[in-house]
Amino acid sequence: MYLILLGPPGVGKGTQAQKLVERYGIPQISTGDILRGAVKEGTTLGRKAATFMDAGQLVPDDLMLDLVRDRLGGDDCSGGFILDGFPRTVPQAEGLEKVLTDLGKSINYVLSMKADPELLVKRLTARRVCPDCGRGYNLQTQPPKKEGICDVCGASLIQRSDDVEKTIRNRLKVYEDQTAPLEMFYRKKGLLHLIDGVGTIGEVFERMVADLDVLNSNGEL
Repeated sequence: MYLILLGPPGVGKGTQAQKLVERYGIPQISTGDILRGAVKEGTTLGRKAATFMDAGQLVPDDLMLDLVRDRLGGDDCSGGFILDGFPRTVPQAEGLEKVLTDLGKSINYVLSMKADPELLVKRLTARRVCPDCGRGYNLQTQPPKKEGICDVCGASLIQRSDDVEKTIRNRLKVYEDQTAPLEMFYRKKGLLHLIDGVGTIGEVFERMVADLDVLNSNGEL
């Protein structure tokens, strides 16, 4: 089961990826984890990536694909994986195809979680975090017991700079601009499946599982 999970900021992609990991026993692979791991281990590719990251620049596609190749070639990926946050563009998707062909693998399912942008703006602007212990909250779905105060350490909660409305709307626009052609790329290959991302965590997860189980029973996974 070789999956790609797409979804805009705030749609709950990370939460659902973890639930898919638990159900199917395959690793969740994110570019952030790949980069941090390579840099921490001090690999040749990791050192190259660090030069761009330290300068505040994006890691070039060719280097990112080399890092992805190394990670997807790991023993724990032999039975499948969930790619989270990669690819983000059509050129990256084309590069990923070549990487997987070399590894004797191919993507067989692309899940794209969808939700109304206004709902996502409300959800993300409601996020708060404790600056001392790092505990996260959401004023809509997981508020602190005492308004503005961390349940764990009693510190005053803050709103991160990337959770203000202007920044969120820009992030959503960038995602949509990048993902629309990417969705078309996978739709033409018959791999794209849209998932309604509105509802409880359990409801959204059951929609995903229902689709995946149908494909699995048909021998498509």
